[in-house]
Amino acid sequence: MLRRAVHLQATGWSPRIRGQRAAGCVLSVTLVSVPETGSARLPTRTELGVWRSFLRAHARLTRILETELIAEQRLSLAAYDVLVQLAEAPQYRLRMTELAEAVLLSRSGVTRLVDRLERAGLVLRERADGDGRGVVAVLTSQGLDRLRAASGTHLTGVARHFAETFDHAELEAFGRTCDRLGADEP
Repeated sequence: MLRRAVHLQATGWSPRIRGQRAAGCVLSVTLVSVPETGSARLPTRTELGVWRSFLRAHARLTRILETELIAEQRLSLAAYDVLVQLAEAPQYRLRMTELAEAVLLSRSGVTRLVDRLERAGLVLRERADGDGRGVVAVLTSQGLDRLRAASGTHLTGVARHFAETFDHAELEAFGRTCDRLGADEP
């Protein structure tokens, strides 16, 4: 059985209404379902703050890296990721379902992206060997060349906007934390 819990948070932010500041504080209200058994808990204020900070950092970094790739290489971050996944796969090929999992896109999303990459000559689609229904995406030589050109832009951005913000110990600790978060079992 679930009960409803309301989390209120007062903030010092006051909205502007027609150019004037409104008086008083603004309350942020979150309505959540909480198991009555108490087996699940809500995050603490600190935990929630760290979670939101993590999301903001991820969004900021991916936005910056995407902007640089598009400006310098006319290639989206998702397209770059598809090319990387195919370049690292045996014989430069992956089933479409495996590719969708690797790049964290839905099947339809990866299909549309591969359509665009195929039109650009960077990827081919072929029937999977021994499977009349399966389709694989294959990196072309033009796609590999495009990946090599784009890698300089992307990897320079990763170093500048991500890696250089950590000292060695911080980077190793962050890597261990991300490995733990990304593991299938906690």
